[in-house]
Amino acid sequence: MAIAARSRSGFYRQEVNRTVWEVPERYRDLKQIGTGAYGTVCSAWDRRTGAQVAIKKLHRPFQSKLFAKRAYRELRLLKHMRHENVIGLLDVFTAEISLDRFRDFYLVMPFMGTDLGKLMKMEKLTEDRVQFLVYQILKGLKYIHSAGIVHRDLKPGNLAINPDCELKILDFGLARQADAEMTGYVVTRWYRAPEVILNWMHYTQTGKRRVLIVGMLWDVGWVFLERKTLLSGVAVDIWSAGCIMAEMLLGKPLFKGSDHLDQLREIMKITGTPSPDFVVKLQSQDAKNYIRSLPKVPKKDLHYIFSKASSNAVCVLERMLLLDPECRASASEALELPFFNEFRDIEEETEALPYDQTMDNTDLPLDQWKRHTFTEILTFRPPRDSKGTSL
Repeated sequence: MAIAARSRSGFYRQEVNRTVWEVPERYRDLKQIGTGAYGTVCSAWDRRTGAQVAIKKLHRPFQSKLFAKRAYRELRLLKHMRHENVIGLLDVFTAEISLDRFRDFYLVMPFMGTDLGKLMKMEKLTEDRVQFLVYQILKGLKYIHSAGIVHRDLKPGNLAINPDCELKILDFGLARQADAEMTGYVVTRWYRAPEVILNWMHYTQTGKRRVLIVGMLWDVGWVFLERKTLLSGVAVDIWSAGCIMAEMLLGKPLFKGSDHLDQLREIMKITGTPSPDFVVKLQSQDAKNYIRSLPKVPKKDLHYIFSKASSNAVCVLERMLLLDPECRASASEALELPFFNEFRDIEEETEALPYDQTMDNTDLPLDQWKRHTFTEILTFRPPRDSKGTSL
C-alpha cells in the first residue's frame, strides 16, 4: 500500500506489514521475506540494474547506545566486504537529509533466494554439489579471515544460495547476545566448536550439588581479533564448516546435541576423548576437571561414518573436524586439498584488506555513533560491475 506523503525528492513511502518503508524510486515491488528482533528484510526490483535485491531496514537502530554501535558495525562490515562468496553492500540510503532528522537507514544487498539449510531440507546433495558449495565456503572464509575477522556463527542458515548454486556467507545475527535471549534459536550449537563450549564452563553451588553451567558470554556474529589470537579464532569457523560439510554428505547434522553438554558428548563419540595435551590448553579449570572425569572413548574412523563419500571428501573432514583447534587446517590449507581440484581457481581465492577495528573497540555516546553512521552512509560508493560501471 503506497502512501502519498514524501519526505525527499526521488523517494516514496510504502507500507509493508504495518511498517512504513521510505525508499528511492529505483527500488520497486517491495515484499517482506524475513523479519527478526533487529530488522526486517524485503525483496525489491532495482529498476536501474534490472536485478532483484534484498533491502534490510534495521529496527530502531538508534534506540540505545548498544543498538547504535551494532548498526554502525554492521554497516562498516558490509561496506568492507568485496568478495563473491561474502555478502556485501550494493547500496545504503536514508530518506533524511540532515543528521537531526536521521532515524532510519536501509542496507541493499544481493538477493539470493534461499539458504543452505532450506536447500538441504528440499533435496539430498550430490557430492559434486558438495564440492562446489564447500569450495565457496572456504574461499569466503579465507577472505574474511585475511581481514582479521572471525565469523563465529557459521551455520547452514547463514549461507545464502542463488539458483545457480552460487553461495555467499552472511550473518543477520550480529545483534544476538546470549542463549537466554535466543528464543527458538538452538540449532547454532550443532556447529559450535568444542573448545568454545569447553571454555564457557564453570560450576555453581546449588545446595549440596555442583551444577555445570555452560553459558554464552559474547556477542554472536563477526568478531575481530588481534593477530596473536586470530589463528585460534579462525579454527572455530573451520570446525563449523566441517560440520556443515558433514551434514551435506549425510543428509542430517553430524553432532545433534540436545544441550551444550550433550553436544560435547556427541562430538567426543566421534573425535574420541581429548588427549592430555589438549586438556592442558583449556582456559577453564572446571572444563579440565570435567574432561578428565569422562571415560576414555576411542576416535572413530570417518571413512566408516561417511562410507558413501569419496576418500578425498573424507580427507577434508579429517582436516577440519579435529578436536584440537591448533591442528585444524586453515581455509587456505583446506582449499589445497585434492577434493577441490575440479573447481579450483587460485585467482578467485583472494584476500581482503585489513579491517580497521579501531572504532569497534571504542565506547562512544549514542549521538556520536549516530553521527559516524550518517557519515558512513554519505561516503558510500557502490561497487562496480565487470565493465567498471557503478551499480
